[in-house]
Amino acid sequence: MLLMFKVKNYTSFKNESILDMRATAYVQHPTHVIRVNDKLGLLKTTALYGANASGKSNLISAMFFFEQYIFSQFINKNEKADFESNEIGMKMKLEPFGLSNDTNNASEFDIIFLHNDKQIQYGFECTAKEVLNEWLFINDKKVFERTGTELSFGNKYQRLLGPYKKLPAERLYIAVLEYFLDEEAKKVVLSDFISFFSKEYNVFTEILFESTVKGLAGMVGLSKKLVSNKAYRKKVEHYLRLIDVGIKRLDVQTEIIFDERTGKKKKENVVRTVHDIYDETGNVVGEKLFDLRQESTGTLRFLAYIQNIIEMISNGGVFIVDEMSARLHPLLTKLIVDIFCSSQNKKAQLIFTTHDISLLNNNQFRRDEVVFIDKNERGESSLYALSDLKVREDATFNKDYLQGKYGAIPIFNYDDIMEGELNG
Repeated sequence: MLLMFKVKNYTSFKNESILDMRATAYVQHPTHVIRVNDKLGLLKTTALYGANASGKSNLISAMFFFEQYIFSQFINKNEKADFESNEIGMKMKLEPFGLSNDTNNASEFDIIFLHNDKQIQYGFECTAKEVLNEWLFINDKKVFERTGTELSFGNKYQRLLGPYKKLPAERLYIAVLEYFLDEEAKKVVLSDFISFFSKEYNVFTEILFESTVKGLAGMVGLSKKLVSNKAYRKKVEHYLRLIDVGIKRLDVQTEIIFDERTGKKKKENVVRTVHDIYDETGNVVGEKLFDLRQESTGTLRFLAYIQNIIEMISNGGVFIVDEMSARLHPLLTKLIVDIFCSSQNKKAQLIFTTHDISLLNNNQFRRDEVVFIDKNERGESSLYALSDLKVREDATFNKDYLQGKYGAIPIFNYDDIMEGELNG
């Protein structure tokens, strides 16, 4: 579960910005909080609002970059020779804030999360060419800190990590440890870290998700579990019937298909949707199979979402989505939010950007669940929660937001628009 994510000097976020998932002391909507202990509660949902180009997608991009940068640095077995000759470069493109004459080109990322009853903090500061600083703490105890290529270790970890001090400037130390530590040491230092990102941390940026959704129609099975696990498939089918798009169930068949890439035939599991056929009086007289590409983009999008959501509600996870409401009816977006906010959800979190103000009300969200992202005249993004503005519990969130009371909305003059239209 996520406690905090921090970004600095990345895309439009010049100054330090922190997405804080810790719940305030508000008593409204108690089911919206995962109670970790008497002192700590974590929000199940955070909705990110703001004008176009305010930086909402940039925040999601930062969360995506952070994960991808880490794991792109992990060393493949055939890279060892290059590693030892210090010839490996970074694979991810870094984009520091570009609208300033400040020569600082170092970006900073930091995360705090809970996993397997441990609190883990990890972060780094880097340029496009080198890692300047890096740190890892477990349960507030230092595992290691790095400045340049110099390392220091916590007392508990000195014996485990001390022998591994060879550190290229461009390589994350955590990637060095993943390659060189033996399995027993990895369990102590890295297993929970890697497990969180591989099993629980799920980021869907709008551009990547659009290509994923379009690709779904050509995929043979969506998730492997959808094909192999009937109980899981029935849960997915339940939600597809619930949203009333005409899908009765999903059909999975093993078929021989022609692979255009290899020019050979092969066996594939093919998923299709099943729809009822009706006669003129409205009676069901049969069934018809539809290829996924025949379904709407919104239906495919919901199908992709709900598979992830079912898994996370069951196993835990952080679902981070850019423009979640795109191509979805507002009631479907509300359904997804309600699933996360329900009392049945004990360990999953949803973070999403949206322009859907039908959700922006005190019946749907606590004040600490609503975060605004705004950009100033210098092109610098910042974020702040509705709870930071000392808004009353009974305020009309969406009306006040559109009136500009909270900021983070487009600013333009209707008179200038009309004058330009008439004069044009």
